[in-house]
Amino acid sequence: MNLANRITLARIFLVPIIMFFLLVNLDFEPIVVGDFTITYNQIIATLIFIIAASTDGLDGYIARKRKMVSNLGKLLDPLADKLLIAAVLISLVDMAKLDAWIAVVIISREFAVTGLRQIALLEGTVVAASKWGKWKTAIQITAIIVLLLNNFPFTFIDVPFDLIASWAMALITIYSGIDYFVKNKQLLNF
Repeated sequence: MNLANRITLARIFLVPIIMFFLLVNLDFEPIVVGDFTITYNQIIATLIFIIAASTDGLDGYIARKRKMVSNLGKLLDPLADKLLIAAVLISLVDMAKLDAWIAVVIISREFAVTGLRQIALLEGTVVAASKWGKWKTAIQITAIIVLLLNNFPFTFIDVPFDLIASWAMALITIYSGIDYFVKNKQLLNF
């Protein structure tokens, strides 16, 4: 197994660890600054999430640079991305930090685009990541980090950035999904 695929597998293995820290109460005293409160669990989960999310670009870069692109990597990389995002979104819903409809919209879009990519493979083509798909990923990661950190540091200046980021995440996800289907409508035989 090559280095790029090992990095991707590491991202997959970090998913349950992130969920553990988000969903299991370890009874440490939370950090409290004025009205702002955060648990050590959230901080640890956020740091692991940032590490896991950063490996997405790293494994792809290494695979292309060292000519390690493999069928296993083509399968594992998008799977790892979707597992990471879906698991954290579901955890945020469970923690009452994200509306369930936003998580459902995002996860549904991921299933739909994955289905489109499968149809493309059956037709012998590849649906490449679009610029909107890349923006979607960046905004999702940013929104998730802010949600995991209880709107830090924006809570101190009374800006509901977590709410703004949640809506931005939902809207860009919808738009990028529509963009994929419009640009690849020839794959759909209605």
